[in-house]
Order: sequence, then structure tokens, then C-alpha cells
Amino acid sequence: MKKTVAIAGATGAVGMQMLECLKERNIDVNIRLLASARSRGKVIDGLTVEELNEDSFNGVDYVLGACENDITKMWMPWAQKAGCVVVDNSSAFRLDEDVPLVVPEINADDIRKNSGIIANPNCSTIIALVACDALKKEFGISRMVVTTMQAVSGAGVKGIADLENQIQDPQAPRQAFPYQIAYNLIPQIGDFDDLGISKEEWKMQNEGRKIWHDEDLLVNCTCVRVPVLRSHSESILLECENEVDVERAREVLEKAAGVQLKDDPKNKVYPMPLDTTNQDDVFVGRLRKDITDPTGKTLSLFCCGDQIRKGAATNAVQILEKLLEQ
Repeated sequence: MKKTVAIAGATGAVGMQMLECLKERNIDVNIRLLASARSRGKVIDGLTVEELNEDSFNGVDYVLGACENDITKMWMPWAQKAGCVVVDNSSAFRLDEDVPLVVPEINADDIRKNSGIIANPNCSTIIALVACDALKKEFGISRMVVTTMQAVSGAGVKGIADLENQIQDPQAPRQAFPYQIAYNLIPQIGDFDDLGISKEEWKMQNEGRKIWHDEDLLVNCTCVRVPVLRSHSESILLECENEVDVERAREVLEKAAGVQLKDDPKNKVYPMPLDTTNQDDVFVGRLRKDITDPTGKTLSLFCCGDQIRKGAATNAVQILEKLLEQ
């Protein structure tokens, strides 16, 4: 019998992308779309949206969650009571000890350890770790210094609307951001703590440690919102355990799962967010040694990936594929 997959939050940017990914990847399942009462009855790709309520998960095998934390926490007990396995894109359960946090190219085996919930990592974490995983295996990584340049899609449909509206009229009302985002950068994503570090900036270290099973990993991260629609970019400096050979780094990245090497700067070949839009690989380039480090153990790179796809929906659907295989 076909399995049944429900998408909770189906009318948002990530939920709609999840549906598209299921169809693109020819995953043979029954699909149900769940959203708030105001979206009930809306038809998407021939499927009618149902109101998310306590009975929504009866007869459902798997759930792809694309809701905000508070909404996810509300419906999660209903899904667990119905016996569903949930792949959740919110941050609500990512750091729970008994919830696997998974990037399939890196730690797919952790999926088997689930107790009904599998968490999708933060978008910037996914993109950075896919870019760096093969380098970690080759050289070891003890510390990362990261600056993210995060697209407005990370703030959902309201973030996209802010940019589009403000390009037409910089005085257009703001919905998602504290300042104008068109023609601007905002060096804040999430609230700051007493150390001046935002919640978004902590995610790279905390989630990276869990995914890589490396409690000693150190990450210093600065997150910046930029006027780009849907692909995140990241400038990363890796402090490695062994001396780095740049040519060897290129070789391992050429073979790395989920990576496309774009590294020929003399011919103006390097990752750019526009080129990664609406596809699933992470582009990596601008590989070079850190000229300020005499040990030769540091490597700089630049990477880009589609926030809605690999940074959210595609990663969740890839986890679902692994579940179906099992």
C-alpha cells in the first residue's frame, strides 16, 4: 500500500517547495496538504488544502513540517498520537537529545535513531556543512569563522514581499524586517544575547556539533540579511587539524555529495546566489589558503545554496526518501 505523507504548513514558501520536490523526485505516496483555517479549501496542484486540527494525522504515515515553532509544538502531540514519523523544519526540537538532526549527505545513519521526530537543520547550517563535510573528513576541522549572507526567503513569504515591494517603493510598509532591506544589509537575524550573539549565529555551532558528532567544534558566526531573493551565501574560514593542500581540497570537493565545485577565479568562475537558485546542490569556490596563518592549516572558501530547497524543503524530502527506503 502507498504511504501517506502530510505537509503541515503547505501554503508557505517551504511547504509549497516540499510539494514540488515530492513531485520532482517521483516519490510515489499519497499527499495531504494541511494549513490554517484561512487556507482551507485552497487548491494547489490539484490537491485541496485541509484545516490543520487534532484529527489531521489519522491515517498519515509521515509528516513534513513547515510551520513556525509555536504552531509545530501545538500539533506535534497530535502527530505523535497518530503514530506518524515527523520530519520537522522548525527549530523547536533540533537540539533535543533524542531527536536526530540530519543532513542526508552527512549523517543519514542517524535517521534510524528517531523516536517519531527527525529535525531538519537551520538553512545556513545545512549549506555550510554540505560545503565543508568532505574537507572535514580530509583535513579535520576544529574551528570555523563564518559570515552568512542570508536571502530574504529565510523570513518566509513576508520577507520576499518586503524585498519585492521595496524595490518598487523603498517607503513601502515593512512586514518582516526592522529596516528597509532593498539596497541595504541588516547585520541581525534573531535576538541578541548578553554576549552580542544572535540566536541565528549560535545555530551554526550548536547544530554543527550535533550533525558532525563533534562536541569540540568551535564556530564564530556573523549572520547578515541581504537583498537576495532565495539563495544564501557564506564566507567561511576553516581552521583545520592538518596542513591544507588547496589542490587536494578541490579534488575532494569535486567528488563530494551535493556539491558543485565552481573554482576558477581567473576566468570569473565562482559561486553566486543567482546561479544556485531553484536547484539543490551547494556551489563551492574561492578556495585559498589563509595568508596570515604560517602553519598552513587554514582554508578560506565561499559557498552558496538555495535556502528554500536544500536549506529547507529538499533536505526534508531527502530525509523522507531515506525513511521510505528503510
